[in-house]
Amino acid sequence: MQKLMGYMRKAITEYNMLEDGDKVAVGVSGGKDSVALLTALAWMRSYLGIDYSLVAITLDPQFGGVPGDFSAIEELCSRLDVPYILKRTEIGQVIFDIRDESNPCSLCARMRRGCLHDTAKAAGCNKIALGHHYDDAVETFVMNLFNEGRIGCFSPVTYLSRKDLTMIRPMVFAPENDIRKAVKHEGLPVVKSSCPVDGVTTRQWTKDWLRAMEKEHKGLKQRLFGAMKRAHVSEW
Repeated sequence: MQKLMGYMRKAITEYNMLEDGDKVAVGVSGGKDSVALLTALAWMRSYLGIDYSLVAITLDPQFGGVPGDFSAIEELCSRLDVPYILKRTEIGQVIFDIRDESNPCSLCARMRRGCLHDTAKAAGCNKIALGHHYDDAVETFVMNLFNEGRIGCFSPVTYLSRKDLTMIRPMVFAPENDIRKAVKHEGLPVVKSSCPVDGVTTRQWTKDWLRAMEKEHKGLKQRLFGAMKRAHVSEW
């Protein structure tokens, strides 16, 4: 976990992600990335030298109309002394049962973003922290290039003027493998996604493609990430 927090401290400092008085909503899906982000941000409160507070927010899509079990996340938040909000939604039913979307990921992401923004504002937060990491950034860059023919990625810090919220991604320098190791070492709880298309998305294809390419061209992901930063792609 120390290594992960080192990556996060670098990103927070380089992109000025946190300031005194910030109230940060941490989006916690229950996956390894979000629980690692929450735990690291909670632990870093004691030594980072920035006076910020946290609220953990889980949006339950209720796939198949069945509420998810997030009791392990609630217990983790209690141990970390972080207030926890679990919001049950009908996102899963709208996408898969009512609309029967052929491209569910895009609509799901938009609906979850909107709900997360509203929940964070209602909780009095001015920032939202998301668990996107180093590998996510490279994958998003490749997906935008291959699927849309454009050069772009999500930004480390994004201000949403309509909501008066700032999105931050403190793990953008952290490789996925290091996050996985931190979660395993600390014994953090992980709630497996019950999404019907989990593991068969375009992102999963991109992840598999990059893994194969990395075997043939060692350091490919590192070079892509470096190119994004040097070219200042999407404010990197």
